[in-house]
Amino acid sequence: MSELVVKSSLAGAGENEGGEMSGARRALVLRYLCFVAGLLINSFGVAFITKAALGTSPISSIPYVLDLRFEPTFGEFTFVLNMVYIVAQVALLRRDFKPVQILQVVANLIFSAFIDVSMGLLWWLNPQGLPTEVLSLAVGCVILAFGIAVEVAPNVIVVPGEGIVRAIASTLHRPFGTCKLCFDTTLVVIACGLSFAFFGYLNGLGAGTIVSALAVGPICNLINAHVPLIDAIRSLRNDKDDSDVSPSPVPAEA
Repeated sequence: MSELVVKSSLAGAGENEGGEMSGARRALVLRYLCFVAGLLINSFGVAFITKAALGTSPISSIPYVLDLRFEPTFGEFTFVLNMVYIVAQVALLRRDFKPVQILQVVANLIFSAFIDVSMGLLWWLNPQGLPTEVLSLAVGCVILAFGIAVEVAPNVIVVPGEGIVRAIASTLHRPFGTCKLCFDTTLVVIACGLSFAFFGYLNGLGAGTIVSALAVGPICNLINAHVPLIDAIRSLRNDKDDSDVSPSPVPAEA
């Protein structure tokens, strides 16, 4: 009789453990699906900001200027530059580069491809006059901020543009925010130089570049604080698993 009780208990424990593992797998799948959804929204947001005609976002400034001058598309140049960022992460972090972060290549492919898709979907967006351009820019910033919030909430992998800044911050032992500001500024300066070299004037950059750099972060914070969907996505996270997929820690803000 006692053996039956023990066997029954073990069987019940096994079923519970199996159910927990199955639930964890479903949660992980949902987290990656949310991450991909965030990537797609990000791509659409970048395209929307670009179509506002006041200047693209800092992270997209170099690919967009190159696109205006050469045959490859906005998305194709974005893919190439992001691959450079991934290689740079490996070089900087070496053993600290977690194998799961190789999935950044897949994320890069999705993000870059959908930039071109989004630019095609927004063929109709051609704002005329400053008020409509500013409105389009504002809508684009909100879309991009929402996409970033959805992408970050699952805490699976990082996008190359964030990954390279984290790698720099970790290597130099400097705050992430400081490195992010310097990195974005460097991208814009390079893009400005390329624009003047190719066209003799600023092309593809402008007030919208600065506004998006300053506005997207605070809007993202508001979304994180007030949109229930973001909390629902965060609730899928498992702290035990996060240590395996999260990128290397970076120094805290001073």
